[in-house]
Amino acid sequence: MDMITLRIRPLSPFGTPLLGDTLFGQLCWAIRRQAGEARLRELLDGYLTGQPFAVVADAFPSGYLPRPALPLSGFEQPVDADRKRLKKRHWIPQSALAQPLRSWLKVARSDQEVTGNPDFSLRETWPQPHNTINRQTGTTGEGQFAPYVMSQIGFAPDVILDLHVVFDPARVEAAELQSWWSGIGATGFGRDASIGLGKFAVTEIVKTALTAQANANAWLTLAPCAPQGCGFLPDASRYQPFTRFGRHGDLAVQSGQPFKTPVLLAAAGAVLKPARYVETRFVGQGLGGDGRLSVAIPATVQQGYAPVVGIDLPEGEKKS
Repeated sequence: MDMITLRIRPLSPFGTPLLGDTLFGQLCWAIRRQAGEARLRELLDGYLTGQPFAVVADAFPSGYLPRPALPLSGFEQPVDADRKRLKKRHWIPQSALAQPLRSWLKVARSDQEVTGNPDFSLRETWPQPHNTINRQTGTTGEGQFAPYVMSQIGFAPDVILDLHVVFDPARVEAAELQSWWSGIGATGFGRDASIGLGKFAVTEIVKTALTAQANANAWLTLAPCAPQGCGFLPDASRYQPFTRFGRHGDLAVQSGQPFKTPVLLAAAGAVLKPARYVETRFVGQGLGGDGRLSVAIPATVQQGYAPVVGIDLPEGEKKS
């Protein structure tokens, strides 16, 4: 498996967070629209048996990775550091991979610090009012015509995000992936793309320079994944549980049954320790198929895989 990084520049606010499993879902819809359903079925062959054609990470600020889901006590504490500020340091520079894991908190950055501009945080979320007009009365009303509020996510000016994608070069080419992601950016990603949200531009595509630490014995995940039953050591692994209450996108929104079965995942930044470490680009499993996720589209699958980086987890963290 190869790994590439697409540098993307947000062009509008987003209605849906840029998380790997959701991004993979929209990638599948983009392939169906741009290359045809037969091509999508070909690529998804083997997806549930550990042979994904692509595994998509969350979108991170360029040059950064998520801080491992370890307690603060698992890191060396900066001198005179404020605990509340330390908790906000979510991002680790990729250059920290050359340093011992325990030192990472000293170089970690908060959303505000990542932008390098004290006037802007990396991202802000705000409520956005919506109105549905009753065409008979020419105004809002009650029930389905009642005004409502939904959140939007905006990024600081000039922010560039890294989208890491693991893929099988024997089944799909990097140029194809770039074309599909460019199409998604032009039409909009996620909720309310039809009214202008979720637009982005792919500014560059590069070969990912993420290498495992020396003496790696665990993995740091870069997207939500499904670790259940994969043989990870429960006393050594650390993660933040994340429940995906998903629903179909694209044309399937109008199917009458758009909602999918909820699944329990481990959020990006999970530290997963196997009984026997091997070098790999991804871990986890494919979810769905045979109606397990969707009644409307029984063949529906969901990304339960996650791109990973090998890390050297100190012995003390395996028992904490």
